[in-house]
Amino acid sequence: MEYQFIFTRVQPHPPSYPGVPLPRDNQARVGKPMHSRLLGLFADAQIGPFYLGWLGLLSVACGFIAFEIIGLNMLASVNWNVVEFIRLLPWLALEPPGPQWGLRIPPLNQGGWWLMAGFFLTASVLLWLARTWRRADQLGLGQHTFWAFAAAIWLFLVLGFLRPLWMGSWSEAVPFGIFPHLDWTAAFSIRYGNLFYNPFHALSIVFLYGSVLLFAMHGATILAVARFGGEREVDQAMDRGTAAERAGIFWRWTMGFNATYESIHRWAWWFAVLTPLTGGIGILLTGTVVDNWYLWAIEKRFAPAYPAVWGPIIDPTR
Repeated sequence: MEYQFIFTRVQPHPPSYPGVPLPRDNQARVGKPMHSRLLGLFADAQIGPFYLGWLGLLSVACGFIAFEIIGLNMLASVNWNVVEFIRLLPWLALEPPGPQWGLRIPPLNQGGWWLMAGFFLTASVLLWLARTWRRADQLGLGQHTFWAFAAAIWLFLVLGFLRPLWMGSWSEAVPFGIFPHLDWTAAFSIRYGNLFYNPFHALSIVFLYGSVLLFAMHGATILAVARFGGEREVDQAMDRGTAAERAGIFWRWTMGFNATYESIHRWAWWFAVLTPLTGGIGILLTGTVVDNWYLWAIEKRFAPAYPAVWGPIIDPTR
């Protein structure tokens, strides 16, 4: 009889478990635990009890204030018309201050709301980052999740704070909004000579696609050996004839080498973390160290020059 696991039709329903005991200085968990059959299609879905603590509560409060500021400004931009707000939501934006303000604090309706929303949103993610460290420490976990979250926050800070600070103007920051954010990205690339010639952008894309590939390969392998108990990775790492060994044999046959249950997670973690790290470096160097990535790439022989049909290409900044 083959092993039945969490992705089959069999749904385990063990008794609700409140979790490991918390240290004395922690608040109690709240909420009555319950089980969801819908979420049980993917796992043993126990919901609750919950623990936020002071760091979690402050993070949620700051995040709520930020989204309220952004949402109410977007609603005001359509004359408080809820129907138009819903219809135009992907195109609505809260813009940063204009270039005339530099790094000064402008009036609320000229970018001040953007600064206030950015402050509370940054406070929210940093408080949640601190909570991530504290929760892992209290549960005896490693800090891998903390550093992964910190890598994403690095890119967030580069786009909205560090690069505008270096450039001397809040107007260099990204607006809040779905399509306005994408429009900013396209205009940013055109303005600075195409980010495709930015080597750190290229590295970021490599790590992005690489992490997607690694996660897909690993997820597919575990699903493929699930009937042998493949998700019980630690128990099987050293056993013969188990899902672990079968998966390793498969990848040796198809790829020429195989990763272990531990090493594949380290590969995937590094690829994922390096995506925002290298991307942030590339953004931070744009407009500060390099004004035109295409001309920089030609100078460094990183890219071929276009045929000089209309004469040589001249850098307008020189």
